[in-house]
Amino acid sequence: MWDWRDIPRREGGLSRGLTGGVTLYPQDRLYQEMAFLAYYLHWSGEELMALDHWERRRWCREVSAINKKLSGDDKKSVEFR
Repeated sequence: MWDWRDIPRREGGLSRGLTGGVTLYPQDRLYQEMAFLAYYLHWSGEELMALDHWERRRWCREVSAINKKLSGDDKKSVEFR
């Protein structure tokens, strides 16, 4: 069995000067992204939870781009970044 302490660490770390620990994605932001995609794409919660972070963010950008293009007015479009 592997031990998480055997995983090599990145030079300089990921936590901007803090030692150890993992930064989690804010739960509110996750639910906002899921609601956005569920509303526009009619995907289930199960389908949305199966997406990894980067794929979910990519879908949010794509739907936002479509909204922006169809609205013809940047101020009236629904955009999620």
